[in-house]
Amino acid sequence: MRIAIDVMGGDHAPGAILDGAFGALKSLGADDELMLVGRGEVIQCAVEASGAHDPRIRIVDAPDEIGMDEQPVEAVRSKPHSSIVVMSELAHRRAEHGADVIISAGNTGACVCAAQMALRRLPGVHRPGIAVVLPTFGGPVVLCDVGANPDPRPPHLAQYGIMGEVYAREMLGIAEPRVALMNIGGEEGKGTGLIKATRDILKATPDLCYAGFVEGRSLFDHVADVVVTDGFVGNVVIKLAEGLASGLFRTIAREIAAIDPALAERFKPVQKRIYALHDYHEHGGAPLLGVNGVCIICHGSSEARTITNAILKSRHMVDNRVNQAIVNRLAQVGSGAGVG
Repeated sequence: MRIAIDVMGGDHAPGAILDGAFGALKSLGADDELMLVGRGEVIQCAVEASGAHDPRIRIVDAPDEIGMDEQPVEAVRSKPHSSIVVMSELAHRRAEHGADVIISAGNTGACVCAAQMALRRLPGVHRPGIAVVLPTFGGPVVLCDVGANPDPRPPHLAQYGIMGEVYAREMLGIAEPRVALMNIGGEEGKGTGLIKATRDILKATPDLCYAGFVEGRSLFDHVADVVVTDGFVGNVVIKLAEGLASGLFRTIAREIAAIDPALAERFKPVQKRIYALHDYHEHGGAPLLGVNGVCIICHGSSEARTITNAILKSRHMVDNRVNQAIVNRLAQVGSGAGVG
């Protein structure tokens, strides 16, 4: 498998990205290849300094960068030699010894745009969506979409439910994923026209375990395995969850230390174990479901272990043939449920 990584993307690039790539080498096969995309001289110096002289590493020069604050479409079109665009083009040419997987912690909008332009969509898919695995108190929940499509139509949201269902089954091992729709209340009469129309499509989808509406406060109660929302709300939800979790852990640790410093020291191992369960770095990146390839989008503040875990997740996704499972499921659903 050939994995292309945007070395220049992310708050801690290129150092953390390269360290994460090097860290994944020991878990990859002899025939796998890491394609490090970015400023060639920077990557070459880092490889030499690390001592990671591995034949599975290939450096792909991309002299330009797309900043986090740049407009995605304009940046992708005006910077064809940027690491994000070059990486996506490698995936477009995967049949010609290009990339089977692309991974970036850079500008999310630009990555989504470049991936859709280069890879196109899987057969039957209307709009790709970013799926994040949220660790909850009862088990993992797939949340889709979290940023690719902030202004969807009902068929788009319904497909996020179907693609999320496939992802939960193939990647998380959930035999019959429960699919819910995020809403402002659990009652049938609540919600916008978009939400109600999506509800009707999901209800009519063959062999789909529709679990109804779920409110934000119930998201972490594990009342569903897949939760569908638009990209705007989904992005707000994951960032709110990250900030709240981090703040709670700091507050608890500070309060315990103020009462009993010795107890605080004994509590640290417990705190680390609990935090690890809810740490996005442990889950790597989020797949852009629906594109004709494997695109993993990582958090902008990704550390080395985030990238390592994203690489391993991408391999699992390819091995499990998730994209083919999505195509098969959409073909099974057909147009009868309004999503074909």
